[in-house]
Amino acid sequence: MLTPPRTIVRREAGLYALERALQRRGFRHVAGADEAGRGACAGPLVAAAAILPEGRRGEIEGLADSKLLTPASRERIYDEVVARALAYAVVIIPAEEVDARGLHVCNLAAMRRALASLSTRPEYVLTDGFGVDGLDVPGLAVWKGDRVAACVAAASVLAKVTRDRIMVELDGTYPAYGFAEHKGYITPEHTAALREHGPCREHRFSYVNVASVSGRDGSPPRARRPVSAGRRVSVPEAPETLFGDDPGAFLAHAGGEVGAAPGTRPGADPGGPSGDGTASSADEAHEPMERSCPAGSTVGVALGERPRPSAPVGEDVVMEGGER
Repeated sequence: MLTPPRTIVRREAGLYALERALQRRGFRHVAGADEAGRGACAGPLVAAAAILPEGRRGEIEGLADSKLLTPASRERIYDEVVARALAYAVVIIPAEEVDARGLHVCNLAAMRRALASLSTRPEYVLTDGFGVDGLDVPGLAVWKGDRVAACVAAASVLAKVTRDRIMVELDGTYPAYGFAEHKGYITPEHTAALREHGPCREHRFSYVNVASVSGRDGSPPRARRPVSAGRRVSVPEAPETLFGDDPGAFLAHAGGEVGAAPGTRPGADPGGPSGDGTASSADEAHEPMERSCPAGSTVGVALGERPRPSAPVGEDVVMEGGER
């Protein structure tokens, strides 16, 4: 049996070269997946997947890794991706799920669900850095995929803009932390606010910097979040969730359809009943958590790059491509 000739895709060939090469091989619908918020110590983890159309319609001016774009450019490109994509999906994982199940498990599960939720079935999947198992189509994990493949860059913009909007909304609920500015990543200002006020319900208690100011740094990561830190709510006709019947993880968008009313915080209802049937006051939702003591996988390799190492907990914005 003849072996097909090897396809070599060079980085300098541009953002669309990898997808075009796959399409020439017969994979018409190439999906990209990426996440935002992996390195943040507060707020949700957001994963997205997108399939761009073939040809000129799939070429979006200025499309790039979301971390290299200005906020205004990201918003413009977000609208372009939503308008042009054959299919897209966004999945949101609340902080309490990250604590309960672990960052890497949530990351892979969210990307898997986003890909599975696409209204157009992908024929090939490209992911940023981490391979995603459990898919019934071939795929490749690409080192710095959001700078190499257009569909991955599109997914990164969807995830980043969605998460940034959530963090701006949370800033109105928890104004003491400055979420609108640093989006939940570790900055000197965020660290100072944590030390002064302690963590709130949107912080990830499994991260060492949050655990250290909450007085739970001696507990195992998944046991650090106090029982009162996460507030379960009853969700009538809840959308399909990531982990079985758990309303914590939320499918935000799929195929252009919104899974909750705009501005609604997935997995939370500040004015609704709590999971145990008792009412929760609005003031309670705004209060940070009380401190108990004073503050004191194997990764596929593509394009000759090295795989990304696993991320330590409590990392800062550098994980998302920022500068120290």
